[in-house]
Amino acid sequence: MTVDIKAVKELRGQTGVSIMQCKIALEEAGGDLEKAKIALTKKSGEIAAKKGDRELGAGVVVFQKTGDKAILLELGCETDFVANNDEFKEVANKIASIVLENGEDDPSIETELSEGTQKFGERMEVVRSEIYSGNIGSYIHVNNSVGAIVEFSGEVSDELGKDVAMHIAAQHPKYLAESDIDAGEKQKAEDTLREEVADKPADMQEKILAGKMNSFFKERVLLTQGFIKDPSKTIGQLIDEVGVEIVRYTRFGVGEV
Repeated sequence: MTVDIKAVKELRGQTGVSIMQCKIALEEAGGDLEKAKIALTKKSGEIAAKKGDRELGAGVVVFQKTGDKAILLELGCETDFVANNDEFKEVANKIASIVLENGEDDPSIETELSEGTQKFGERMEVVRSEIYSGNIGSYIHVNNSVGAIVEFSGEVSDELGKDVAMHIAAQHPKYLAESDIDAGEKQKAEDTLREEVADKPADMQEKILAGKMNSFFKERVLLTQGFIKDPSKTIGQLIDEVGVEIVRYTRFGVGEV
């Protein structure tokens, strides 16, 4: 049968699927819009299953906030071509809102992923997410490749919250404080750095080693890192000025899992 182009466009507007797929679905459904939508939903699940083993090589990081709750979420796809698509980012934000509101087990998430796979032609997956509450700062890089969220012990300005989150996104600290560094990590660093001082005078080796250890971990601990916008002060000093502490933070970079 010949279907009305207006019906094809309406189905396209409701599903985001290509004109050709909408036309075929309407033809098979005898022009019934609702039956065509059901058929497309079923097909999207079949397509997603077929693409299930494809490797994720790209994606986006998004941030959503409702009230005092917020989420940082990474949605993966196969190529940068899809990741850079504004509609893909819209799907990521929609899924983030669903997870924040209803949790990761909400069945509508799978529906969004299946329909997205059909729409964009690539496997999609929620790679990871973290939910925060309280006094929160956040930052998402302009291309959605990196993002960070940070929780403070007290209220901070939007500017400070964003600045600290931006620093975390850019500098990628491994630890919040020196006390978070485990013994095994310290021992591995010491073993490596000790080789670097092996040719120094024996009576100076321990002092030089201590200096190298301090420098090595100072660069990896958030509170002792020089603030990216003003390296003359550390992040620890920056937050001390407003009388708060950093409770925790999370940084996501696409493909870094």
